[in-house]
Amino acid sequence: MISPEIIEEIKYRNDIVDVISGYVTLKRAGSNLQGTCPFHSEKTPSFVVFPSSRTFYCFGCGAGGDVITFIMRTENLTYPEALEFLAKRAGITIPVEASKNDGNIKRRRILDMNRSAAKFFHKELLASKDAISYLTNRGLSMPLIKHFGLGYAPDGFGKLTNHLMSEGYTVEEMVSGFLCGISKKTGRPFDYFRGRIMFPIIDVTGEVIAFGGRIIGDGEPKYLNTSDTPAFKKSRNLYALNYAKANCADRIILCEGYMDVIALHGAGFTNAVATLGTAITPDQARLMKRYTKSVVISYDSDQAGQRAAGKAFALLGEVGVETRILKMEGAKDPDEYIKKYGATSFSKLLDGSRSQFDYVYGIITAKYDLSTTDGKVAAASELAGEISKVYSLVEQDIYIKRVCSELDFPYDALRADVNRRKKKRDEETKKEERRKMILETEGYGDRVNPDAIKNIRASNAEEALLGVLMLYPELVRDFRKSDCFLSPDDFATSFGRKVYEKIIASEDGKFDIGFLAEEFTQDEMGRVSAMLAARSNLSKNDMNVVSEYANIILEEKRKNVGIEELILNKRAKNKRRDI
Repeated sequence: MISPEIIEEIKYRNDIVDVISGYVTLKRAGSNLQGTCPFHSEKTPSFVVFPSSRTFYCFGCGAGGDVITFIMRTENLTYPEALEFLAKRAGITIPVEASKNDGNIKRRRILDMNRSAAKFFHKELLASKDAISYLTNRGLSMPLIKHFGLGYAPDGFGKLTNHLMSEGYTVEEMVSGFLCGISKKTGRPFDYFRGRIMFPIIDVTGEVIAFGGRIIGDGEPKYLNTSDTPAFKKSRNLYALNYAKANCADRIILCEGYMDVIALHGAGFTNAVATLGTAITPDQARLMKRYTKSVVISYDSDQAGQRAAGKAFALLGEVGVETRILKMEGAKDPDEYIKKYGATSFSKLLDGSRSQFDYVYGIITAKYDLSTTDGKVAAASELAGEISKVYSLVEQDIYIKRVCSELDFPYDALRADVNRRKKKRDEETKKEERRKMILETEGYGDRVNPDAIKNIRASNAEEALLGVLMLYPELVRDFRKSDCFLSPDDFATSFGRKVYEKIIASEDGKFDIGFLAEEFTQDEMGRVSAMLAARSNLSKNDMNVVSEYANIILEEKRKNVGIEELILNKRAKNKRRDI
């Protein structure tokens, strides 16, 4: 729908290094740049940006593509939405007729509908004495209520639905946006949120992407949240990050609920965010890493809150974020603590937050009777397992000395136990990595190119050939004139054929992998980027290389044709003999 010229201009004005640098800390590695991957958790950087081909590729998880693909993955956007995002960033106006895409309009309509719903809810809140009374009794001032755009969903089955229909929105759009449901008995639409305080969820660009609703009174469920929609993925967003992003470079306070976040912001802690009705996800952990150096977990002090804290520690640790936890006594959550003891006491609590090891140490030692030898041995053994997971040897040594001192345990014995456990874990990891590497090399479990296993030599030649032609599209012109020019039917794999058809369909020298992103999946774009990355590391990429791999492909085709003929002849001979 959008012309190649406009797409090229958008890419030119959004340099891939500049764009990705806004999400990933990149360091120079020869002619390329390297950083930790934003799409999976890792400590050793395997994410590479190739400025020469204007592409990226992660050697750890296989994510890859160009600047458009990167924005699609990072911002959870469709192809036209990513183009619109980048065009806006660069100050480019996409012609109206070019941006008419059903998927884009649908998401845009839901975002506009959400904004209308948020205004409706806020107006209803201001008109409801009970709703205002509920919030003020919880300690929220009117400026704070307006700052977060809080609202009220009135009790009734069709008030919001009727309002949105009067503004031109359809029932289908409301169902898709999770604002209404359809009655199984009558078939009529009904408001999804009713009799609830409404918390609009706003992304970092200022769009209302979803809602959370808290029942007034004792009804169930206590909280009701928007499920995933074309405009919202709860696993990839955080409540109040739109406000916290300007004040969280050093530290984010991670809470469980909306009210905790609002209470903290009202008390001056404007770096507080919350997960959205779910336990923390890997995407949310990576999102926090983008904005901060450290996270303080401020979950409820009950058992469920502490279990959730354990998961948060693990996920944040995987992405390399320093993580600590609050130990609240005398209150079950930050909201209650601040009401009881004030903001100054909470600030001191933050400064005295415990490290992950302190947290784990407390849980493990509480399980055993440390007045007995058996209890000490069991606790020391379990702690050795936790210490063995720590990457830094210096940190390990500090923790070992602490355990030995407090449990009266011999240092050499505990150090040996930690080393043994670490060695075993490293061996298991390497064994699993070798197993995966062998399977990948042999083509097993290849979801992108399942045909590769049938003819490994041909599929390897195809990937090499395609890599050269994508890296140097000007070679396509000479390839067309050569004796070894291939027909798409010469390819042994359907995926290789699909990529090749796109390359030779473009004007000579005008191919760009960005043109593939509209039709190819993210995994397929990753494989295409892998082909480019493989050839980028080689100095020889010319017509001789093109001819070499084209001839291998033709040779493998002739072999397969010969084998197929033998099979057919044998079947025919057996059939005649049976007759």
